[in-house]
Formats: sequence, C-alpha cells, structure tokens
Amino acid sequence: MQTYYYIFSAMLITLIFFFIRSLILRKKSIPVILYVEALRNENSGHFEEAIATYENALMEVKNKITEKLKVLHTIIEYRNSLRFVR
Repeated sequence: MQTYYYIFSAMLITLIFFFIRSLILRKKSIPVILYVEALRNENSGHFEEAIATYENALMEVKNKITEKLKVLHTIIEYRNSLRFVR
C-alpha cells in the first residue's frame, strides 16, 4: 500500500515540476519579440530604431508565412495526386 503513495507522490511532484517549468520557459516567437521591442522604441521616441525593428519583424513574419504556404501547397498537391491514384 505504501508503494502506491510513493508512486502517486512521485507522479504529483513530476507534474508540478513540468507545470512550473512550462510557465517559466514559455517562449515568445521572434516576430513577437521584435514587435514588442519596436513598440518600446517607438514609445521612447527612437523612431529610426523602431522602423528598423518593425521591418525585421515583418520580414520574419513573411518568411514564416512563406514557409507555411509552401507546406500547404505541397500537402494539396499530395492529396490531389492520391485522388488520381485511387
């Protein structure tokens, strides 16, 4: 009976550890970080730095969207090719 308590305690401690770890290590994506930095620069009056940072964030977002579009087009082509095979 005591082994069940030990197992339950170990599982509970593990779950608490992973929950706290996920809260601490929560990462924001690079475009979001760049956007926040640009907004901070804009509010501080550093408009040239804000423009450069906004442009960097925009390029990062464009790259991610372009990659997603490529993947989606590949999936669509794959599905279409499977229709002809059946």
